[in-house]
Amino acid sequence: MSVLLVAHGTRNPLGVESSYRLAHAVSRRLGESVAVSFVDVVGPSPSEMLAALPDGPVTVLPAFLARGHHVRVDVPRHVAEVDRPVTLASALGPSPELARALMIRLAEAGATRAGTVVLAAAGSSDPLAHRDVERAARLLAARVHAPVSIAFASASADSPYGSVPDVVADLRRRTPGGAIAVASYLLADGLFQRRLDQSGADVVARPLGLADPVVDLACARVVAARAARAIPAVTARRQPVGIRA
Repeated sequence: MSVLLVAHGTRNPLGVESSYRLAHAVSRRLGESVAVSFVDVVGPSPSEMLAALPDGPVTVLPAFLARGHHVRVDVPRHVAEVDRPVTLASALGPSPELARALMIRLAEAGATRAGTVVLAAAGSSDPLAHRDVERAARLLAARVHAPVSIAFASASADSPYGSVPDVVADLRRRTPGGAIAVASYLLADGLFQRRLDQSGADVVARPLGLADPVVDLACARVVAARAARAIPAVTARRQPVGIRA
């Protein structure tokens, strides 16, 4: 039995390395092999890795923080291209565990509860991904006991949320003198994190990376997917397994 972690992909070597480091952390925790693939920019693709892995069941873990197009369309398409037993786990986000990881990164960056917080996500045109990011913001707001603004590292003209620099500048105008902290709702370093770093905020947290709650959540997603596949659907709904979505 093995796991295939599916990440977005980036030309930034640090971002690629981060995906492999997360896979290694999950591998050590679960005590089994964890391979890595990417749906965009770089390879190998999920279908290529699924075809190359040794025979036997594979659990595919989408390492994404929201259920956008890649999670709902691209990953299942790659799975459908191979003829082997595959269990598809849920995406990592949104989750209370990620809110805990965001708090850890904010604390490491020196943010205080007195400041204004911006949740900075990668950005998406998918309405379901927007709802997931909104839930992530609510989960974080419950922890900081204050409203959390949402911003996108890549914001299109029709995006419901502005770019990180624009949101930070708007908050600066509305709350002059107040500290602004950006919580990075990204898994890995790369171009998007650079945009956060250059946003003009007083504090910018690092990507979630290998924060303990992220590794805990990744392992729980794998365990829950396998458990749900192993028991009848009627009883599966009555027996939640692992960390809540």
